[in-house]
Amino acid sequence: MTGFAVASVLQFCLAASPGHSYTDAHRETTETGRPMVVMVGAEWCPACKVMEGSVIPKVQQRGLLRRVAFAVVDVDRQRELGRQLTRGGPIPQLLMFRRTASGWRLSRLVGRHDVRAVEQFIDEGLKRDEQARQEG
Repeated sequence: MTGFAVASVLQFCLAASPGHSYTDAHRETTETGRPMVVMVGAEWCPACKVMEGSVIPKVQQRGLLRRVAFAVVDVDRQRELGRQLTRGGPIPQLLMFRRTASGWRLSRLVGRHDVRAVEQFIDEGLKRDEQARQEG
């Protein structure tokens, strides 16, 4: 199998699966202290589908999602959770929750973004998390 074929199969599998559940990611972040990244979107949202079907699989393929607890929340299937997470705002949204000595911190990336922007968002959150650990 060529590298392209392997990447295509991986991308199809990632796009076909809903990702980790919010409950699983929340449990993981609580147990490990790793930041939690949640993508909030919907099936009918073209920008969400690009993020979920193309951008997120590339970020995962490059290994960055292994450093966080990751979940996907569909606002139609999980209405109340989706509404709470987005605060009624537009989708898609990527949220990063980081636990600090003074409580949970939230970073938010709203709208459709390319791989580089998503990686930068997650990487900056991981750096802030590491700095907070070193200071505390």
